[in-house]
Amino acid sequence: MTSRQQLPHPPADRPSVPLSFPRQYARTQRFGLGAPRAFTVAPDGSRVVFLRSPSGTERAHRFWVLDLEGEVRERVAADPEALLHGAVEELPAEERARRERSREGSGGIVGYAVDQAVELAAFALSGRLFTAELRAGTSRELPAAGPVIDPRPSPDGRYVAYVARGALRVIGAEGDGDRALAEPEDGQTAYGVAEFLAAEEMSRTRGFWWGPGSDRLLVARVDESPVQRWWMADPAQPDREPAPVAYPAAGTANADVRLYLIGLDGERTEVAWDRTRYPYLARVHWSPSGAPLLLVQSRDQRTALYLGVDTDTGGTRTVHVDEDPVWIELPSGAPAWAPDGRLVRIADEGGARVLAVGDRPLTGAQLHVRAVLDIGDSDVLVSASAGAEAAGPETGEIHVYRVNELGVERVSEEIGVHSAVRSGAVTVLASASPESTGSTVQVLREGKLLAVISSHAEEPVLSAHVNLTEGGARRIPCAVLLPSGHRESDGVLPVLLDPYGGPHGQRVVAAHNAHLTSQWFADQGFAVVVADGRGSPGRSPAWEKAIKDDFTLTLDDQIEALQDLADRFPLDLGRVAIRGWSYGGYLAALAVLRRPDVFHAGIAGAPVTDWRLYDTHYTERYLGVPDERPEVYAANSLVTDDGLSGAAETARPLMIIHGLADDNVVMAHSLRLSSALLAAGRPHELLPLSGVTHMTPQEQVAENLLLLQVEFLRRSLGLGQGRSQG
Repeated sequence: MTSRQQLPHPPADRPSVPLSFPRQYARTQRFGLGAPRAFTVAPDGSRVVFLRSPSGTERAHRFWVLDLEGEVRERVAADPEALLHGAVEELPAEERARRERSREGSGGIVGYAVDQAVELAAFALSGRLFTAELRAGTSRELPAAGPVIDPRPSPDGRYVAYVARGALRVIGAEGDGDRALAEPEDGQTAYGVAEFLAAEEMSRTRGFWWGPGSDRLLVARVDESPVQRWWMADPAQPDREPAPVAYPAAGTANADVRLYLIGLDGERTEVAWDRTRYPYLARVHWSPSGAPLLLVQSRDQRTALYLGVDTDTGGTRTVHVDEDPVWIELPSGAPAWAPDGRLVRIADEGGARVLAVGDRPLTGAQLHVRAVLDIGDSDVLVSASAGAEAAGPETGEIHVYRVNELGVERVSEEIGVHSAVRSGAVTVLASASPESTGSTVQVLREGKLLAVISSHAEEPVLSAHVNLTEGGARRIPCAVLLPSGHRESDGVLPVLLDPYGGPHGQRVVAAHNAHLTSQWFADQGFAVVVADGRGSPGRSPAWEKAIKDDFTLTLDDQIEALQDLADRFPLDLGRVAIRGWSYGGYLAALAVLRRPDVFHAGIAGAPVTDWRLYDTHYTERYLGVPDERPEVYAANSLVTDDGLSGAAETARPLMIIHGLADDNVVMAHSLRLSSALLAAGRPHELLPLSGVTHMTPQEQVAENLLLLQVEFLRRSLGLGQGRSQG
């Protein structure tokens, strides 16, 4: 099955009527279109490659090269419209699923992979395989079997491996010798892909890895036959059969994941470890600096093994063991080998999340390390925020640091959110600040500015005026936004809490564009509060892990922040609403059901209402296994007697929004909540979205959702028509 996606042409001249923010926000895909992304630096420092769409409203990303030798200049390495000769882009079902897991809503070239020298790139378009020769500036299609998923060149650039219909295949870079190295045994197995849990919860999007010698690959085999089947129906299309979805709900069986060493001749050796005790294959690293390195987890996620692989026998040896009484976080960019063969990892030690190289932690409680960005000969480049023992508040800031045995040096200077990609002497530093729109992308050589990669993203029609602060005794990170031009004499304002509020979702960031939607709601006449309480990332392991067994603590922190901020900002605590999506949707529903004394209306978008219906890796990390801990699931559920206690006595307006095609938080969550509320005599509104997944990339849907939410809030809080919706 494929879906058609028109590659847009440059827009025709339109009347100069200014767009409303909701329409602009939807059309620009949250102002991400036109912004450069997905950078790779050539090891010799000669060029940087990246993706960028031609404008802030065109969805089809092109593949670009920034030449750094001689005259610094940008050039297009591959244009999807030219490669497809203007045809409609067709997405295979497998590619649609990959994009849903990564929350990718744009089109064209949305991902690529390169060889070791960054001279050959491979990517898929419409399920077809294309390569780009980056020095020559040419691109072409290879005659591969399709539909092509996740093509990746070998390190030496002689081959391209890819997945098609569950088989791992390889083809010569000149288009010769296409063949299968591993083919699925049945309709339940696939080679070279990341299973649902890996892609959705572990941030592992790949299922195969080239060896540094370009003669073998590590290949995951995924068998979904143990996983229960759910059926996704589209009530708006009653003539269509429901589609089966293998969904590993909490307490049920996961997919069986194995790993093989496979040569270019098809010879295979299974990699052996205790998969019964450590079923989760979370990370795979294979570089010239050491043997293949695996990170595997126990199902309760309290133990992680770092395993080195013997490439002759497939046997493994334990390199390191991490244990935690609560859970072990999965870091980005680690584990890996340093060039001198030492293990680089991120671990929770001494009450902090630290970078460790070999047996020695190189950072302490001053930093909360988030990701390893690059490992050099003399240092490690990391992303980090201020730790629990930092000298002063850096609310919402994320910086880039160089770390080695001599100490820690901050690379990014300005207040904001920074990330980086580095190879050798060249660093690409992307920076967002609270004061300016979008991001600035600088190319540095030995720390000196060499070039700026331009952005074609649109300028928002409004500006966010965000107050970054802390609230309550726990110093909860907060962002407060008031209507543009608000004066103290205007008096107090109805309040809208706009959180995510859960694990892995930081909303309080020192970046302008992240707060645009909150500012738009503020401009409708609200004081908007965004708070990242316990469970949110970025402060300390203890802060994140405080919610073990009890998600309701995240609601307590929203209330604590709200009440403290009312002493400093014009907040009317007699008119308080809350909105959120996904975990934020759960939090919004929890707020009006459990604390109607504080919250007077709520909007729950795609909420998890019954944690027994959510996936194993996420849910069991926090709540354990349902059959073993039914009381914990009942206490955290919205549809049990615990969840609905008092629902009928003090009914607060609640709008529930859910996409019928959501395969992450399935529609059953909202239907069960609606049924439970009806049984409890609790009025509410349910808005089903036909054809919408956990994302809402459709322009008209995204725009109207904002407008409908404002109308609901005004009606529920008795605010009348209020301000313009511009």
